[in-house]
Amino acid sequence: MNPEELVARVKQRAKDNFKTGLNCAECVLEAVLHHVSTGLPTECMSLMTGFGGGGGLFGDNCGSLVGAMAALGAVYGRRQVPTNFRMAVNELYGNPGLYRLFNRLPNEFKKRFGNTQCRILTAKWQGKDWLCREHALFCRNLVMDMAGLAAEMAHPRDLVKWGSGEFGENVEGLT
Repeated sequence: MNPEELVARVKQRAKDNFKTGLNCAECVLEAVLHHVSTGLPTECMSLMTGFGGGGGLFGDNCGSLVGAMAALGAVYGRRQVPTNFRMAVNELYGNPGLYRLFNRLPNEFKKRFGNTQCRILTAKWQGKDWLCREHALFCRNLVMDMAGLAAEMAHPRDLVKWGSGEFGENVEGLT
């Protein structure tokens, strides 16, 4: 399957997942795991249940962003405890490196939507309008967008492409 077809299928699956009542984080991870070979079962979406609504409705990082991070972790993440500290640090900070790959997601999310925090993105629906149709459609679109981005970054698996280049905004001030 070519990358464009994969992205379309993952986005559709994420949309369909949202209609079933899965939360934002579950939708994204399950859709990617369903279509991208990671060696992990789709039941891993259970790890995402607590991340809906920015973490149990706390309002921190949007669940669709967290689901996309988890999906890319399933593809690129480390599968065993490192045995060499220097090599482990290079895996993270190198160029290409895992932190460069994962740093792209929140920076792209913020570029597209203005913020990464659920409480800010959903401010107008907090309180009595939380379960309204307009809010559901807004979140469904975030889910589809992040599922598509995760699928694009996951296939074909290419750490050199996605894990190279400059960092975006980050707590260490790395460039």
